Amino acid sequence: MMNLVITMSRMFGTGTSMIARQLSKKLGIPVYDKAYIENELHDNSFSDESELIRELAGHSCIIVGRCASEILKNQPNAFHVYICADKEDRIQRIMKKESLSHEEAKALLEQNDRERSDYYFAHTGKVWGDVNNYQMILDTSTLGAENCADIMIKYFKRVEII
Repeated sequence: MMNLVITMSRMFGTGTSMIARQLSKKLGIPVYDKAYIENELHDNSFSDESELIRELAGHSCIIVGRCASEILKNQPNAFHVYICADKEDRIQRIMKKESLSHEEAKALLEQNDRERSDYYFAHTGKVWGDVNNYQMILDTSTLGAENCADIMIKYFKRVEII
């Protein structure tokens, strides 16, 4: 397999961490997320995060969030995916995962979306979730989160990336 870096940007409550884990297992490459990146750095400045992300992208891996699609936009071996889902499906998934009421889950989702959107704009000057920033958009409401890793694998095989 060539050096493949997959960046996954996502709406909150879409099942992306599960998709990343499945993809990681099937491809045998590590997943790096916010917790990993923050844990590696003492000073969580955006420039330090960007530097670490560029370093991680020296090897095949999956990077979830952290504006990685923008940081690695000029890297030819980087493949950028955006994961979305219907709001109600996302609320249901959050209710189940976090044991919250509908109202609490909805509030958490809206707060999270706002924070992600603000973070992305603050660091990239771009609109979070703009389809032009990604090569693949996966809607887990339509496709099922459990199928998304396989959809990506099929595509990578088809274009002979793997």
